[in-house]
Amino acid sequence: MVVSSGFVIPGTELRERFSRSSGPGGQGVNTADSRVELSWDVAGSPSVPEWLRDRLLARLGRRLAGGVLTVAVSTQRAQLANRAEARERLASLLRAASSPPPPRRRPTRPSRGSVERRLSAKKQRSQTKKGRRLRSDE
Repeated sequence: MVVSSGFVIPGTELRERFSRSSGPGGQGVNTADSRVELSWDVAGSPSVPEWLRDRLLARLGRRLAGGVLTVAVSTQRAQLANRAEARERLASLLRAASSPPPPRRRPTRPSRGSVERRLSAKKQRSQTKKGRRLRSDE
């Protein structure tokens, strides 16, 4: 399974389990095992470099059970369609988790002109509201 250009998971490392899916199915509702659970051992996979393994384990921490990532799909009525969707979901999860972190934000300060414009707008608004008040000396 190709996750990205430099990240490929051999099919031998993937485990698939099939079970009965809930929902509509017509006559074959009680006989077809169309639900698919696709599992991949992130912690024990030899096809992942160490630096990438650490990133995957950190980002997928809550989704892992004992270092194993599992995706369950039962949206389609056909098992073959669910298998394809499970592989695509697993690949998209791994693509997102293996992407490099965004660049750090460089802190900036507002320009002098923008500060002056903001303060003058505040003064103008203050004068507008002051003009609406009733004067007690009159």
